[in-house]
Amino acid sequence: MKVAIFGVGYVGLTSAACLINDGHHVIGIDVSDSKVRMINEGKSPIYEPGLEALLAQGVAQGRLEAFQEIGDRLADCTLAIVCVGTPSAVDGSHNMGYIAEVSRQIAIAATALPARERPLTVMYRSTMRPGSIDKLIAPIFKGFLGDMSNTVELVYNPEFLRESTALKDYYAPPKIVVGTVDGKPSATVDELYGAIEAPRFYVGYREAEITKFVDNSFHALKVAFANEIGRICGREGVSAKTVHEIFISDTKLNISPYYLRPGGAFGGSCLPKDVRALTYLSNEVGAETFVLDAIMRSNDAHKRYLYERATDGVAPAAKILLNGLAFKANSDDLRESPYVDLARRLLQGGYDLKIWDPQLEPSALTGQNLGYSFAHLPEMTSLLLRTPEQLQEADFDLVVDARGDAATLGLAGVRIAAINSLP
Repeated sequence: MKVAIFGVGYVGLTSAACLINDGHHVIGIDVSDSKVRMINEGKSPIYEPGLEALLAQGVAQGRLEAFQEIGDRLADCTLAIVCVGTPSAVDGSHNMGYIAEVSRQIAIAATALPARERPLTVMYRSTMRPGSIDKLIAPIFKGFLGDMSNTVELVYNPEFLRESTALKDYYAPPKIVVGTVDGKPSATVDELYGAIEAPRFYVGYREAEITKFVDNSFHALKVAFANEIGRICGREGVSAKTVHEIFISDTKLNISPYYLRPGGAFGGSCLPKDVRALTYLSNEVGAETFVLDAIMRSNDAHKRYLYERATDGVAPAAKILLNGLAFKANSDDLRESPYVDLARRLLQGGYDLKIWDPQLEPSALTGQNLGYSFAHLPEMTSLLLRTPEQLQEADFDLVVDARGDAATLGLAGVRIAAINSLP
């Protein structure tokens, strides 16, 4: 089928690459001129293992092209996938401005669609609060199309892609959740995911919309819980590693080991903003969810704890290497990375800081990733070491290990403070 993808960030590009791999034709649409240009050259605006090769393949085969405007390009599309950002607003809710604008553009384009055997399926993958389709998106479409039953089918399909393993996650998701107007299957979605084996749930819009909130808030809760235990252990001279081993051995009652290892604070583009948004929603409806309310404060406390732990006993003005700046290894995503916060604290503490993160290229950052990184760490470019030779030539007093692989850097005799896994 021919698929239009609106928003070519992590989710949009991953979807495009996998759709190309499955034999589909993809049109990428994004307001960013640089992203559109890079995609049409077969290059990826972001780093994700295996992604650029599939994009280059799509361009070479004539099955991938990108544009800044819709025009009449929806005429022969079976599916339009919306993957634009829903960043945190000042009050913690999701900013739905991009969703509203893209919905308006698609609705206008849909008014000129020729008669079709099957309605154009417009699938939303951006994370947004329950009621977004009913109260925001559907009214926009109805305002332009009136009765849209024969023209457009609105679907909500939350994504469960983890950065650095996104391509694998697309083909092996933990589940497939599809929200439709009546909770019944969509023929287009069934065709799209026909070869993927995973538990499949067809539900109403609101059940599908809240799924990602629940998942991400629980993941965030597990990280915060484990780190609180780790801090208590650290203060009391107890081995957090041993306690962790005992805890995760109970897979019957303690659910699973994932996100339950005491270590780094959580960050990235999903967990912080979705916890804020669900907390905002809870406060708005008076649900009084005190654990949720505490998650972000607990995470901030853990950032301070990691700084204190890393610098404990370290002389003022010591030369420190921060191994890793992105919020997780094998990624160049700096949005709400706890290690950006740590780097800023180290600079404010008067330490002589350098950073090693081989996946990170400041000139390649775009969009919110670019804005966040330089707004919170404007010195980033001058702090980064670019080559292994620079790494070996430097003389460090301490390596603060955020990636977990400092032992492989070959810096003999340098003390390592591991903060991604508390002992």
